[in-house]
Amino acid sequence: MAVASQEADDEITTINVTPLVDIVLVLLIIFMVTATFIVRETMEVDLPRAANAGETVQGLISVVMDKEGRIFLDGSEVGEAELVRKVKEAVSTQPQTRAIVSADQSVSYGRLIHLIDTMKGQGVNQFALNIEKEAAAQPQR
Repeated sequence: MAVASQEADDEITTINVTPLVDIVLVLLIIFMVTATFIVRETMEVDLPRAANAGETVQGLISVVMDKEGRIFLDGSEVGEAELVRKVKEAVSTQPQTRAIVSADQSVSYGRLIHLIDTMKGQGVNQFALNIEKEAAAQPQR
């Protein structure tokens, strides 16, 4: 009996780290999965503003045309021939491919239409034009 009570009175000298490691690994996996959605390569484009803008449509192809007329597809600069090739590949893998087009407001209307027409010729039928929503729009009475 004396031995049993002596073991009960001893201090705990070890820590079970298994639950701690499990929690840390789960948090690490969650961080790794969500980090790819959070971080995106961006470039500065002066977007036109609209007072009554809707929510941004999520698409599979993101095309940006800066004020110099350079074209960026999903964050990397491409030429028109490479744009055609990559859009054709995207449409062949998923026929319902959508495109979000962002263009600097100083880009001419004709260049923007040419860009959209080029993608439309490869099978992209759904487009969203990206705009920057104005801060406070006054409701009309």
